[in-house]
Amino acid sequence: MARTGLTRALREFLKSEAAGGIVLMVVAVLALIVANSPLAPAYFGALKAHVGGLSVLHWINDALMALFFLLVGLEIKREMLEGELSSWQARALPGLAALGGVVAPALIYAALNRADAHALRGWAIPTATDIAFALGVLALLGSRIPNSLKVFLAALAIIDDLVAVIIIALFYTDQLSLPMLAGAAAGLAVLALFNRRNLASLWPYLLVGVAVWVFVLKSGVHATLAGVAVALLIPLRLPLDRLGPAAPLLRLEHALHKPVAFVIVPIFGFANAGVSFAGVVPANVLGPVPLGIALGLLLGKQAGVLGACWLAVRTGLARMPEGAGLSQTYGVALLCGIGFTMSLFIGLLAFPDGDALQDRVKIGVLMGSLASGLAGYLVLRLVPPRAP
Repeated sequence: MARTGLTRALREFLKSEAAGGIVLMVVAVLALIVANSPLAPAYFGALKAHVGGLSVLHWINDALMALFFLLVGLEIKREMLEGELSSWQARALPGLAALGGVVAPALIYAALNRADAHALRGWAIPTATDIAFALGVLALLGSRIPNSLKVFLAALAIIDDLVAVIIIALFYTDQLSLPMLAGAAAGLAVLALFNRRNLASLWPYLLVGVAVWVFVLKSGVHATLAGVAVALLIPLRLPLDRLGPAAPLLRLEHALHKPVAFVIVPIFGFANAGVSFAGVVPANVLGPVPLGIALGLLLGKQAGVLGACWLAVRTGLARMPEGAGLSQTYGVALLCGIGFTMSLFIGLLAFPDGDALQDRVKIGVLMGSLASGLAGYLVLRLVPPRAP
């Protein structure tokens, strides 16, 4: 009986919106504990171990995270075609808010690091929002938060992810290999043919998708972008006269959701959140890079998101989320400063393996994300729900 109750509780936990964010919080704390314990040499040694030509860390960041970006791409396509972002009117407020939430943090980081050309490579680190963390915190507040705000935050985070993908493609791409790019393009052309012929089976898309990932990995473009490119070519709709299973995109999105939320992203978090505080002095914590990231996330995100919302409503371009006041929207703007997964990922691209700034990036991301999450939670907890 006890085991049945435990199983039921676990099942309900995995269904909850907060679950992914909670798991991510736990593994981040665990990574910090391990990285500052006697297990630290084994932890860092295991990440550097090579398997099949790549280190374990590279397998996590280049292969597992390609599946994360595949899911991101599927969600973006579905929302743009049939979901909360399917019309320009619906895209206006979260789109402008996402844009403000990218520009303001980048400006804060650039202002603090303008004298160091190398450090300036990290300008995009505080521009990203971690959708799992942010929605997890929002879910913890339950019915105090109108559903319209949850939809707004999800839409904003999806557009934010799209902007992050574009930033990675444009600004964090190494020297290109034209033959490998040609191979990737050929694979994408095959996927487009499958799509055009309304192929319902997922396996052909996935097999060609693996080939596209290999070509992109060797092309100089970051391998995770293959996940987004493949996602955009998986069909969301099938002909009306074709009976059978749901569209390939919906089936793949459903199949990936829990593995990504509860396996892939936590593995990424555990592998990348671990930073040793041995030898860390205040100068490291308050240096331009960690301070630029932390302030970009905490101050830049809230200023950019809330400022863009205010301007869009004031000029008549959009309306506030239904049933939500300015104070609640401010709380959500604070939650947008939880960067974690995407911020850490962009930090790895800006400052590759061996760069002395990597640990400072992690410190800045952790400080900014923690402060934003706590501040956003407190604001939304203390502000009384708006009367219907």
